[in-house]
Amino acid sequence: MIFALIALLSLPTMSHPTTLLIGSYTPKDGSCLGIQRVHFDAATGQIGAAELVIATPNPTFLGHHPNGRWLYAISESVNAEGKTGGAAAAFSLAADGSLTALNVAPLGGGGVSHLALDATGRVLVIVSYSGGQIASFPILSDGRIGARQTFIAPTGPKGPHPRQDKSHPHSTTFSPDNRRAYICDLGLDCIYGFSVDAATAALTQIGQYPARPGAGPRHSKFSADGKFFYVINELDSTVATYAVDAASGALALVQSASTLPAGFIGENICAEVQLHPNGKFLYGSNRGHDSLAVFARDPALGTLSLVEVVASGGKHPRHFALSPDGAALICANRDSNNLVSFKVDGATGRLTPTGHSTTAVQAVCVLFLPGSAI
Repeated sequence: MIFALIALLSLPTMSHPTTLLIGSYTPKDGSCLGIQRVHFDAATGQIGAAELVIATPNPTFLGHHPNGRWLYAISESVNAEGKTGGAAAAFSLAADGSLTALNVAPLGGGGVSHLALDATGRVLVIVSYSGGQIASFPILSDGRIGARQTFIAPTGPKGPHPRQDKSHPHSTTFSPDNRRAYICDLGLDCIYGFSVDAATAALTQIGQYPARPGAGPRHSKFSADGKFFYVINELDSTVATYAVDAASGALALVQSASTLPAGFIGENICAEVQLHPNGKFLYGSNRGHDSLAVFARDPALGTLSLVEVVASGGKHPRHFALSPDGAALICANRDSNNLVSFKVDGATGRLTPTGHSTTAVQAVCVLFLPGSAI
């Protein structure tokens, strides 16, 4: 008994842990069944053991409501014919990251790859990479997902890459003023612009803006002032900077910057892109090179300059997240089943591995809970 107590007291503890939720694939072997939770100590970089919060099929992307009380996740549903299709699931969210299921809303098409909520918390947009579909839903007053309002299956000229066999919508990003939503289509090498009606959750297309042929637009972020739009291109390993017309919302390409170090030869596809809260730096992930690219950003011109490319600490960095204060970054490496923490230098943007990681099966999304204290 004494030896057990001594061993327990000798274990590392977290001084002021922050809670993160982890989206993941749910392998058929049962090694992971849904949304996981970890605790993170920003002072040391220590990440606690992952634990299952709630079982749900393939919650590969997560988003929380602006009020902090509800969480939304990609999921799956079964229709009347017994066929599985993509869906979004709603949960009530407790301060400790505990979840209670509210409802599930089917897309009415293929498997879902991404979801996003608008700033009012009244509009949810989900997209299907495999099905080539876009759908919008209202969020009801109790947090549940309402009836589908918009359903779009884009068509158009395909890109030159073998994977660009049809439309493949991959993500949605709302403009800072919440007037518009932009959807990256990897298959058609374009970004769609939509006006957003927050009262009805309806989307109306206002434009279609080209990417470089074969680029494969995947995920995107706006600068805080809404003047620049950043797209990470999966297939050609670049980040594209677009200038945004304030009146029309039209996008104009300003720059395309490689996420890879000079001289790299090998296969690579990009995944996630994030802007530092101070607006001075941008980060992108490389799968293949298995790294995180760090760029300095010119706030006036919107252009990017590569600062460094740092090993992700695992294989296939599908997603990562910056802490709300920008002092830490947590990277989810899917194929090595681990989360890795980095310290972020707010003056230079550079990343320093903390030496801490934890096992998280098939982790592909990292979400700091709203109000996280770092």
